[in-house]
Amino acid sequence: MTSSSLLDRSRRAVWHPCTQMKRHETLPLVPLVRGDGIWLEDTDGRRFIDGISSWWVNLFGHCNPRINDAIGEQLETLEHAMLAGFTHRPVVELSERLSTLTGGALGHAFYASDGASATEIALKMSMHAWRNQGETGKSRFLSLAGSYHGETVGALAVTDVALFRDAYAPLVRSGLTVPSPDARATEPGESAEDVAERAAQALARHLEHHHHEIAALIVEPLVQGASGMVMYHPHYLRRARELCDQFEVYLIADEIAVGCGRTGTFFACEQAGIWPDFLCLSKGISGGYLPLSLVLTRDEIFDCFYHDDLTRGFLHSHSYTGNPLACRAALATLDIFAADDVLTANRGRAAQLGQHASAAFAHHPTVPHLRQQGMILAFDVDTD
Repeated sequence: MTSSSLLDRSRRAVWHPCTQMKRHETLPLVPLVRGDGIWLEDTDGRRFIDGISSWWVNLFGHCNPRINDAIGEQLETLEHAMLAGFTHRPVVELSERLSTLTGGALGHAFYASDGASATEIALKMSMHAWRNQGETGKSRFLSLAGSYHGETVGALAVTDVALFRDAYAPLVRSGLTVPSPDARATEPGESAEDVAERAAQALARHLEHHHHEIAALIVEPLVQGASGMVMYHPHYLRRARELCDQFEVYLIADEIAVGCGRTGTFFACEQAGIWPDFLCLSKGISGGYLPLSLVLTRDEIFDCFYHDDLTRGFLHSHSYTGNPLACRAALATLDIFAADDVLTANRGRAAQLGQHASAAFAHHPTVPHLRQQGMILAFDVDTD
């Protein structure tokens, strides 16, 4: 099959995501045939570095032999079974291992297949948990200015990116926002921690007046990706945890993009020494192989739903919840983290990356705000 033939067929039959399809009249799609490590190869044999990790999902390279083998072994025994009324070893082991990574703070896992679905689960579960405790007025959600938590209708209520939200405003519940602790907002003489404290004080004022109607605060820990790689000091997470406890509001950590080691620790929340009430995980958890997402939560929240009354249960489901193949891919991914001491190696790589970037851009006249969090590095370009 020629590349032009495949491109023509794709344009006629496939509606590509997050894309104005008319642009492909002049900007051709890349027709891929294989991947190997960091490389993607097209039908003409040209190779491309997958520099965006296929939307942040690929951690250890395309066609990684260890993940391939794990999925192949699982494929010989159980490819899929619904998780309602059944269970299986991969989902049990994955849940246990992820809980162990939180030191047991988050003891239960609820599964889905993509990041936005994990956001939806955390939002629904947090509101329902309050409802089960008799707090029927706590049904709104608070997020940071510039937040991104997915593009489904529920997730858009806590997404503050106009490009994704405005067209669907008539469908979307109104959310509440508080200032971002964006470290770039420092005043003369201020540090990133000072900015974080200033934002935390704004959060405190908001919660003081609205806590009775707020079910949860949702944040992207340390890095707000879609709003321009906004980075902030861990102090904000510590203060958010304190304030959520004080005003009886749940804390949701959306680690869909920043989890799985990208910030220097497996979970970004670890750098603040806190655990949320709900932690959303997806993207890299399956090594970039198969759709998988989950919400980790505290045992006390699980207990809010454990009751003889069916309607007090969390009646939410997806057909491929806890798919065995995806869970085995995730277990293989965790095995690689452990066997290769990936987090230690990444700290060395991050330091080297930062040194090179600093040497190139720290004093560049058109590059303000060079910033880094683990393996995530960003800078702005002044075009004036």
